[in-house]
Amino acid sequence: MSERLKVSRRGALKAAGTGLTGIGAALPAAAKEPAGALRADRLRVEWREAPVGIDTLRPRFTWEPMARDADARALTQSASRILVARSRAALNAERGNVWDSGRVAGSRPAAQPPTPLALDPHRDYHWTVETWDQAGKSCGRSAPARFVTGLLAADQWQAEWIAATPDRPSGPHSRGNDRSPAKLPEPLPIFRRTFDLSGRLRRAILSIAALGHGDVTINGAPVTRSMLNPGWTDYRRTILYTSHDITALLVPGPNAIGVMLGNGMYNVERVPGRYVKFVDSFGQPKLIARLDIELTDGSTRTIVSDRNWQTREGPIRYSNVYGGEDVDGRLEVPGWDRPGAAGADWRTPFRVEGPSGTLRAQGIPGIEVQRTITPLRVTPLSNGRVVYDFGENCSARARMVLRGPAGSRICLRPGEALGPDGGVSQRSFNASPKNETRFEYILAGRGAEVFQPRFIHQGFRYLEAELLPPEGGGEAPRIEKVEVDFVHAGLIQVGNFDSSEKLFVDTHRLIDQALRSNMASVLTDCPHREKLGWLEQTHLNAPTILYNRDAAALYEKMAIDIADAQQADGMVPGIAPEYVAFLDKDGGDTIWRNSPEWGVAAVLSPWAAYRAYGDRTVLEMAYPSMGRYMAYLAGRATDEIVDFGMGDWYDLGPRPPGESQLTSRALAGTACRYQALRALADIAGVIGRPAETARWTAQAGAVLDAFNRRFFHVDRASYDTGSQCALAMPLALGMVPAGRERAVLDNLVAAVRANGNGVTAGDVGFRYVIDALTAYRRDEVIDAMMRVTDRPGYGQQLQGGATALAEAWDANPTKSLNHFMLGHGEGWLYGALAGIRIDFAAAEPQRIVTIAPRPVGTTRAAAARHRSVLGEIVSRWHKDGGRFVLEATIPPGPGGTVMVPTSAPERVTESGKPVPGTPVPGGLEVLLGSGRYRFEAAV
Repeated sequence: MSERLKVSRRGALKAAGTGLTGIGAALPAAAKEPAGALRADRLRVEWREAPVGIDTLRPRFTWEPMARDADARALTQSASRILVARSRAALNAERGNVWDSGRVAGSRPAAQPPTPLALDPHRDYHWTVETWDQAGKSCGRSAPARFVTGLLAADQWQAEWIAATPDRPSGPHSRGNDRSPAKLPEPLPIFRRTFDLSGRLRRAILSIAALGHGDVTINGAPVTRSMLNPGWTDYRRTILYTSHDITALLVPGPNAIGVMLGNGMYNVERVPGRYVKFVDSFGQPKLIARLDIELTDGSTRTIVSDRNWQTREGPIRYSNVYGGEDVDGRLEVPGWDRPGAAGADWRTPFRVEGPSGTLRAQGIPGIEVQRTITPLRVTPLSNGRVVYDFGENCSARARMVLRGPAGSRICLRPGEALGPDGGVSQRSFNASPKNETRFEYILAGRGAEVFQPRFIHQGFRYLEAELLPPEGGGEAPRIEKVEVDFVHAGLIQVGNFDSSEKLFVDTHRLIDQALRSNMASVLTDCPHREKLGWLEQTHLNAPTILYNRDAAALYEKMAIDIADAQQADGMVPGIAPEYVAFLDKDGGDTIWRNSPEWGVAAVLSPWAAYRAYGDRTVLEMAYPSMGRYMAYLAGRATDEIVDFGMGDWYDLGPRPPGESQLTSRALAGTACRYQALRALADIAGVIGRPAETARWTAQAGAVLDAFNRRFFHVDRASYDTGSQCALAMPLALGMVPAGRERAVLDNLVAAVRANGNGVTAGDVGFRYVIDALTAYRRDEVIDAMMRVTDRPGYGQQLQGGATALAEAWDANPTKSLNHFMLGHGEGWLYGALAGIRIDFAAAEPQRIVTIAPRPVGTTRAAAARHRSVLGEIVSRWHKDGGRFVLEATIPPGPGGTVMVPTSAPERVTESGKPVPGTPVPGGLEVLLGSGRYRFEAAV
């Protein structure tokens, strides 16, 4: 058996290199000696641990009940009590002087104040939770946790938007369709504010919105590890701000705030010679800020953005989220963001109008450096350039250490592939030598100089460097060090998959690499040519995302993005935020702007988040948008059929990939409409609107009848063209007439076999192929599809050297080579082969957590773990001769369902004892309380 499948004494999956063995590490001891069997771990407020910048008066508190004895079973929380206090001292004295929830019966490890709390802006609060176990014994209070408020109302800012240039005349928003001529770039500004501090400091909290992005320092030290803050939004409707506890960065005496602004998606310019996806601007770069300082003597001081700040041009001469970044090191002002810095050309900033959007605290994690990579190969080219191969395709920022005379420069060109001459190719970026993505740095001649772009990240594997002497002649610079930082949003890893099948492990890593590369403040489609939040991925690939990452806050943010992008008639565009409206030459919507498989994300993305996390807030938030979109689709339907959009995008047909070739777009669009209506019926029930449940159910029934009249071929038990997508969607969604399911399933299997077990379904259809075959227990068919290497698919991409999942099944190098849109196979690896499923929409509490592995084919072992909001779920199985061994961990709570696969359900044992259960097709079903279990059965 594979070494990486060994389980430690504490039951942690030892997957090499995953960093997961620390999940579940204990917090410090509780405040008093407990008697109960549980302890509360992973205390979070609004999905974040010890967050700075909470802007709601009714924050959500969550925690994770954990067994004190790893071998204990059938544990559940029976009650909880939250205390929120203004100080640790009050909390230690059990005084919840902000909120004392009292003892509240219930097993859900979450609480929210029923009425607004009396919270002050820019203040830290302390909280703890006491829980009681299933026997009613107190488990003691958790270790204290902390949160810091941001600004809780618009009038609390009391600050001005400031910019380096006056407001420009504003015209109609172009929605990314600005066709004005290219122009020279505008240098980016820097800002500073100095102040003196006397007395002993108690706390200092800074909130800032720096648009498009801002790098913020205090006395030269960054206030955060994250970059590209704030996150991308439709700035006409929502503007995110970040908050920072800067107490440790301030010193007695002079202090300085420094801000360097970047353009980001806020200000996208067209510049000669540089690639750009679209051109549009919400205005010039600008900022708004408020700093509150409190001293130990109780005195306070507030510093806001106003005309007391200073500004000047910085060294970044060009920055574009697509085209790259150019820096002139000769223009850097040493120490500009420290107190007492010298330097001329500082001037008073302008008061300007801010964007029309509402300022909201940023609840999603920022983009951070996750790993630093050094080149595997360095290849000099005949033209004097050098190509660095970093061995993997990822979202990254290059960092160079250079030495050379003033005026010498380096030009860097990133790429995912190489051209015929061995140099970098940007074909997959849709860029060309005439309009390329590149990074340039002009040396200042000050010894060793570091160049790293600040306000752009880029997907690439290869980096081509061109070293040039000063314009008047002289030496070219030399490179002393080169590396890249793999950067992505800091969504916590909560899952891992492992198997005896190397191909399956490599497939998991291929998909996960693309997922990580596209985790920004939205889920981008690719980290280079578009960087746009295409919405179909948020629901079709929800299992891929939610098994692997803690994305609750991101899904809530994306629900706001969708609502902000929704049009007056209810239409939801294909991307959100909608920075560019994909229109035809007459100004009408193209298939890329308006497609139902993308628009139903308004319903299906929040629904996926609820099913994973059990918090109905996202449903309540999104429900108005959901209803408006379904009304829009009803208005576009003819006889209940919707026939527009992309259909099964990028399916594998005779033509180059794009619009659906093998399946009628009306089938895909109408099936997605039906799925959204069924989900809406369930959502209405969850949020307490039973009358609307009946309405949505009736609409779904009408669509189902029309769908089968239009697409079902009764005589041959087939749908539409008989493609994989056409057969899988109605099977997966329960649309096939009763009694005909097996015949349709047989046709789907035949369609797969006819293609040599290869996939032909595309971005939409493949998710339903996986779901349909899984639902009908035809895992041997999926297993065969996942093993194919002689035709387009995961295996062929891996054999071709791919390190991230490509946009097209055949890894066409003219298309993106870092996309996660075809990553639906991950759902089968976790949810079927390893067998972990979590669904808060389950009818019975004991079926929220299910462990039901499906051993298939030649796979000898598989394992997965997922840290859910209830706690850690582990499934690990292997075959040992004629025995099947399953080790399962169910977290404290309502328990779970385990299905032990076996041909002899009457002989299943657990720890050597017979197991009572219910024989079901394929094995024995057992309802269990929490705990760790070890089952043995006949294969």
